Amino acid sequence: MRPTSISVLIVAGLAAAALGWLLLSFSYGRLPELPWSPVVVLFVLAIAEGMLAQNTSVRIQRKRGTLPVDPLAVARYVALAKASALVAALSLGFSAGLAAWLAMEPTQAAGDDLPTAGSGLVGAAALIGAALWLERACRIPESPDSKDEDDSDHPSGRR
Repeated sequence: MRPTSISVLIVAGLAAAALGWLLLSFSYGRLPELPWSPVVVLFVLAIAEGMLAQNTSVRIQRKRGTLPVDPLAVARYVALAKASALVAALSLGFSAGLAAWLAMEPTQAAGDDLPTAGSGLVGAAALIGAALWLERACRIPESPDSKDEDDSDHPSGRR
């Protein structure tokens, strides 16, 4: 499995930002107040994945007093991290589109929704960071033995 591509996250975020902007610009007068529940979910997932990343990193590095991690669990963590990063990029873009439109709208309702959209931006960014950290934590560290073997294959002994 390859690492999550930052360019895919950027493109997904930009597309979601455009969608959020268009959705709000065509139907703002008929939409209810923005809910806080998605923001809370983003923050809870970011905290959970951050804790999982820390735990997994320590266990993969085989630090003293830790149990080895199940390889199948690591594969599941990577899948979770990749999916979370993409969903968070979409959420970040959508929240950015909403926040940009709301910031330019002079109504009281727009001003009331702006903190929710801004918090959504922060929560989505936190989840992207936690997901990428979890994905990175699931990598197997290079052993010193394999590094020495790789250097001996090269004519100069270096790469």
